[in-house]
Amino acid sequence: QVQPVESGGGLVQPGGSLRLSCVASGSIFPLCDVYWYRQAPGKQRERVARFSAGGIIWYADSVKGRFTISRDNAENTAFLQMNNMEPEDTSVYFCNVFRGTGINAWGKGTLVTVSS
Repeated sequence: QVQPVESGGGLVQPGGSLRLSCVASGSIFPLCDVYWYRQAPGKQRERVARFSAGGIIWYADSVKGRFTISRDNAENTAFLQMNNMEPEDTSVYFCNVFRGTGINAWGKGTLVTVSS
């Protein structure tokens, strides 16, 4: 059983930075893809970044060059470093741990607010 738990959200001013963490239980974490999603009020959930089990990284155009995804398999942890943040980044951010053999685990989310 894999259960991700996000942390690191909060209030940040435009242009500022935050680092989100996602700690996942279960020894299978290194074999899973890790995604970060976000959902703003009244909007659909949006995929932000992906770090595959094989090391392939992908970003949404809206965050490319500002956000960096990373992972530490020894600690069952993934990170999302967010720099040069914009008010449009305000959302609840979710960690998703996925493997095609039947693992599709979501955390409860962490709120990020970008405002002056």
